[in-house]
Amino acid sequence: MRTRSVMDGAATTPPAPAPAEVRLNLLGPLEVTRGPDVLSLGGPRRRAALGCLLLRCNEVVPASRLITALWGAGAPPSARKGVQNVVWHLRTALSAADGSTGPRLLTRPPGYLLRAGTDQVDLLRFQELAARGRALCADGLLPAASRTWREALELWRGPALSDLVETGVSWPELRALEEARLDVFEDYVDAELRLGHHHHVLPKLRRVARDARHRERLPAHLMTALYRCGRRNEALAVYRDFTTGLADELGLEPGRELRDLHRAILSHDPGLLRPSHETSALIGAARRPSGHPALPAGQDGPVHP
Repeated sequence: MRTRSVMDGAATTPPAPAPAEVRLNLLGPLEVTRGPDVLSLGGPRRRAALGCLLLRCNEVVPASRLITALWGAGAPPSARKGVQNVVWHLRTALSAADGSTGPRLLTRPPGYLLRAGTDQVDLLRFQELAARGRALCADGLLPAASRTWREALELWRGPALSDLVETGVSWPELRALEEARLDVFEDYVDAELRLGHHHHVLPKLRRVARDARHRERLPAHLMTALYRCGRRNEALAVYRDFTTGLADELGLEPGRELRDLHRAILSHDPGLLRPSHETSALIGAARRPSGHPALPAGQDGPVHP
């Protein structure tokens, strides 16, 4: 349909609507969307290749890394040709999906580069929000930091690349990504407790702390929330169960921060009932106390904050 300009009466054609942007999502089952549509990616090998590239978005991924990701240690001689074929199909799919502005899969020696913007990949958006939340917290803007971290956590639709995990994929990057998710969750809960929102955060905190073992910050948060909700015995039971599991499974004792919190609960320390920056010294223990090794989340699949 043609219209006339109000300035000079000339006939004009309305501009075509902008194409829907392509988004690449891996915080949950792998999916590529264009507006409301979920695009087909093809077979499991193509999905695995895209997942591997997304974990290193905007970095060059060597072809040898893709071969290992797709075939394992026993890759056949034809694997390199197979990678080239998979990349060609993925490149064609991405190019057809979003003209010239969408994500691009480029050849960059010694492998391939998936180039995309922060708003096109949920992992990049998560990382951006996590960093923004830390900056807000450092500036003393705790409510804004809490909202930002909550927004970051809401990007997760389930375990990262859960559909690939179900087919046997077990990449170390997935465990590291889950650790990053738990880091943000701990920061979010710490902010909520410092703001006095212990009743609000307690149900979700219970679920995550139950599944993510060996991280002292989570039981510290849970003990504090329970104590503030009038559940002192439950808070003490959390400490007992955590320390027993830590000793039985790893032969370790809890760190000083968690022991101090336990003593504060035993003595009914009134400071525990005051949401404040001072109280956070007890509940905001280091993610991995000094003297303890870097530990995994203690489960086969990611948890669901």
